[in-house]
Amino acid sequence: MTIYDIKVVDNKGEEKTLEEYKGKVLLIVNTATHCGFTPQYKGLEELYLKYKDLGFLVLDFPCNQFAHQAPESDSEINSFCEMRYKTTFPRFKKIDVNGKNEHELYKYMKNFNDGKFKGNIKWNFSKFLIDREGNVVGRFGSLKSPKKLEESIEKVLK
Repeated sequence: MTIYDIKVVDNKGEEKTLEEYKGKVLLIVNTATHCGFTPQYKGLEELYLKYKDLGFLVLDFPCNQFAHQAPESDSEINSFCEMRYKTTFPRFKKIDVNGKNEHELYKYMKNFNDGKFKGNIKWNFSKFLIDREGNVVGRFGSLKSPKKLEESIEKVLK
């Protein structure tokens, strides 16, 4: 199994696999709308706009597991992000990133490369960097701002 076999549901309720992103560099982020890190949406959008023509995408997976900081519906989250932060990158249905209902994508990413990226997600705005072949090549915590990811993204884009 590869990351491209994993099924996800977009914020409009359509099921798809990550296959459509094959060959792209991905930054997969679990987000929340009422978090101290929520302003990172601005930086994520800046990264997306700067590198999208080189094959880079941010994939946004809202999550309400951390202090219930994403309580809205998927459509309300989408409206908030588009209006407040002008985001244009793909957003998906709210998921769990830890625990018994953990989404398959997060199980996969945390156990990729013999568990190199293992361990529960600690908070909102944790980030996984995926190369063009679907390999997890980086994991960054909430404190790592999008701006500080540029060097890592540029290396993977080359």
